[in-house]
Amino acid sequence: MIKKPVRVPRSRPLETGQIWRMAELNLEVGLVGKLLVHYKLAKPEAVRIPNSVSSKSTVEKFLKKNKAVLVRKKISAV
Repeated sequence: MIKKPVRVPRSRPLETGQIWRMAELNLEVGLVGKLLVHYKLAKPEAVRIPNSVSSKSTVEKFLKKNKAVLVRKKISAV
């Protein structure tokens, strides 16, 4: 008997300009490269937000662990 492969739903890929909301923080994706992601992680009303750089896999695990919800998608240029 042949078993069908189990499909695992994949999360959305990281793209420039996305904003992810968590319980008390927002993560704004700046630049996305082959291996690294530039992002800003801060409270919604923060004035000065430091830039951070981490690997794609680390950021994706962080978003999944904290049950982040995509608030704003990438704004496409016309």
